[in-house]
Amino acid sequence: MDKQDETPRAMADSKVWEALHAAHTAYMAATSPAYDEVLTEVADRVQATASIGRADMGALLFWKRLRADTPWVRDLMKMRDLEVRAVTEQAVAAVNDLSLSVPKAASAGRSALSPLPGFEKGDAYASALLLAAAPLRMAVYDRRANAGLESLGRTLTAAPGRYKRYMEFVEDLRSIAKRHGQTWTARDVDVALYWLGGPNRLPA
Repeated sequence: MDKQDETPRAMADSKVWEALHAAHTAYMAATSPAYDEVLTEVADRVQATASIGRADMGALLFWKRLRADTPWVRDLMKMRDLEVRAVTEQAVAAVNDLSLSVPKAASAGRSALSPLPGFEKGDAYASALLLAAAPLRMAVYDRRANAGLESLGRTLTAAPGRYKRYMEFVEDLRSIAKRHGQTWTARDVDVALYWLGGPNRLPA
């Protein structure tokens, strides 16, 4: 299509796609293929058990490089694994419910995790669990992904329901990728946003 024939929306989408595609390419070039092995292993176990136990939550904490010397981690360790799984199986079921749109499934999954210590608020670690539960549907949220959205002209506030709104943005960006001939997963979008939201270096 000739640039002169493009609508303002199409031109805006093209700029967004150029930024996303470049960021995704840079991330993949700079990141070891082994980086997501922990995520993949956990996702395989979640698929087999339909729940997430404390050991795999610890693995995802390691994968996300989050601190473990916090009160909520101590409180979580006081719970029996069966108690934790009783909660997480509801989240796993929610994000894999194909009768729900991706944003609605994301909202249901995030709400299902809220009874666990450390999951009352904040979406970064919760989103890692939801990604492991539905790796083809969900995406990781963190402050750098938020900054990446800002760089694309999309504002995501910290108001309640943030993860649902984040996934609405992710789905919109996946649609833009599709219009440019690429079939991206939500994970493809989140790594591109992660790269856009920080300095050009390895994930940290």
